[in-house]
Amino acid sequence: MSKPNYTGVYQMESQENMDAYLSALDINIVLRGLVCLLKPSKDITHNPDTGAMTIRTMTTLRNFNMDFTIGEEFTEDLGPVDGRKCQTTVSWDGDKLQCVQRGEKEGRGWTHWLDGERLHLEMRVQNVIAKQVFKKM
Repeated sequence: MSKPNYTGVYQMESQENMDAYLSALDINIVLRGLVCLLKPSKDITHNPDTGAMTIRTMTTLRNFNMDFTIGEEFTEDLGPVDGRKCQTTVSWDGDKLQCVQRGEKEGRGWTHWLDGERLHLEMRVQNVIAKQVFKKM
């Protein structure tokens, strides 16, 4: 069975538990408040044949680009997010994209999956989970 193609532009519809997630990342309270007000969009380019993927997360505060090949570990610079670097691997778990980020924080990573026109994102760090839902534009 072929894997889904995540290519598209998605606008955030909802989020849950973001302040607790950011707190677990040691983000200061002022920046956490700003981030929780943002409504990011995601521009994803995915080549299912090669596994190459780019996820651009765009906000009015700052943007974050992630370029990778599914299944290959790479050094991720999370400077725009929390100033850290980590070793990151994004792999398939069925039809879901499962990310493991090895670094200073235990249990850090995320999962993306599609449900119709909706893109779901579950972010994890130190047993804290935040969720966002995006709608394809």
